[in-house]
Amino acid sequence: MSGSNSGGLMSSAGLVRYFDSEDQNAIRLDPRTVVAAGILFGVLVMVLRAL
Repeated sequence: MSGSNSGGLMSSAGLVRYFDSEDQNAIRLDPRTVVAAGILFGVLVMVLRAL
């Protein structure tokens, strides 16, 4: 009977450990940098379409 109840917390324990660990070699970007790059890319596309 105890095998029929799957614990939600137990099944997500691996995901919690995965998201808690940070790779030291990962590229770190400020969210504002990503937004600014997206806006600049959008403006570039609009300028190129206008030409």
